Amino acid sequence: MGPREPFFLLSLILKCFLAFPEVLASLESDGGWLTSQHAALLEEDSCTVERRDATLTYAQFIEQYAFARPVILQGITNNTEFQECCTKAKLLARFGDHLVRLSTANTYSYRKVDLPFQDYVDQLLEPQDLASLGSETLYFFGDNNYTEWGPLFQKYRPPPFRLPGTTAAYSFGIAGSGSGVPFHWHGPGYSEVIFGRKRWFLYPPEKTPEFHPNKTTLSWLLDTYPFLPPWERPIECTIHPGE
Repeated sequence: MGPREPFFLLSLILKCFLAFPEVLASLESDGGWLTSQHAALLEEDSCTVERRDATLTYAQFIEQYAFARPVILQGITNNTEFQECCTKAKLLARFGDHLVRLSTANTYSYRKVDLPFQDYVDQLLEPQDLASLGSETLYFFGDNNYTEWGPLFQKYRPPPFRLPGTTAAYSFGIAGSGSGVPFHWHGPGYSEVIFGRKRWFLYPPEKTPEFHPNKTTLSWLLDTYPFLPPWERPIECTIHPGE
């Protein structure tokens, strides 16, 4: 990564996240993705990422956040139409027979497996197994065939704030409760939740957290995170649909 790359949410940081699909019990509010197997996982005690609403101007975004620190944006776009297209029933009806590329949930994610989307939902979309290593955990995140998924992405309204020197590329995925990517480097970008919740853990580029590259994010959260002194803790927050 070059020295001029922006620092925003995913940029120039070691980051990981956890997915929490069990946002609400109503099928209308969770798009049909909730199952009885999903155990409730707690959010952080206090969010350490600032939230800004639609009063934030582009000039303020560039000056205060784009090259300096992460920020959570609220109410700047309305993706209700896209959300309606992403219910479980509609996605399976439209893409169930399409192949999706699954990644292993370890830091380097070398292993890729292609599987019909229907089979992934039926067989692998389940809560993270605490006994499984990252190399044994497969989930759908990021490797999209734009030719096939393009019509869905066209329904999405991206944030209005462009990051100078970057071009847009969409990454779309679905994962089970407690699953997520362990710490790794990433370029600049936005991340929006459509259904469920996503808990982020962020470190600046000069700080490397203590973690095992082949253990899952959930095992890090349960085994390492509680024992970190305050000065070793990451920036963190949970984002919800529309953020």
